[in-house]
Amino acid sequence: MVVLNRIYTRTGDNGTTALAAGGRRPKHDLRIEAFGTVDETNACIGLVRLHTADLPIDAMLGRIQNDLFDLGADLATVETDKPLPYEPLRISQGQVDRLEREIDELNADLAPLRSFVLPGGTPAAAALHLARTVCRRAERNVVELIQNPDETVSDAVVKYLNRLSDFLFVASRYINDKGALDVLWVPGQNR
Repeated sequence: MVVLNRIYTRTGDNGTTALAAGGRRPKHDLRIEAFGTVDETNACIGLVRLHTADLPIDAMLGRIQNDLFDLGADLATVETDKPLPYEPLRISQGQVDRLEREIDELNADLAPLRSFVLPGGTPAAAALHLARTVCRRAERNVVELIQNPDETVSDAVVKYLNRLSDFLFVASRYINDKGALDVLWVPGQNR
């Protein structure tokens, strides 16, 4: 269990951040950017939950927030040549599978789309769209990180982020009265 009895440490005053297994990286490092953007996604979901407290979807969002901390820990724990004194926390395929089941559950009640959806409708749906776009940025950061041969990322991280953005999209439609309140794109409407 994590114990935080002092919030400021001053260790980041030199522009670096500690990784979970030791070592430090500049705060602008792509790995730090990736798990920082995951944290930003989590904060956006926290804002969504201000509107979903009495809805069944809130429990799903709560599980996702916990998963995102797991994912941040996964990204913050870089594989090293020497073994760690603990089993690192990694996102599992089971977490990805759960997201897929929840997407299917929410999507079952939605009419097929005939146009792209503009972010909006209800406040919760608009906030879900914001979370989705931040999640996509986190996914792009992680994919770029993977392109570096000196970096390692567990396989399920990209899968989870990819499914999460899909979940957030489907959830936005579900929250929008199962799509009835979706704001649809009208191509060329304002020419």
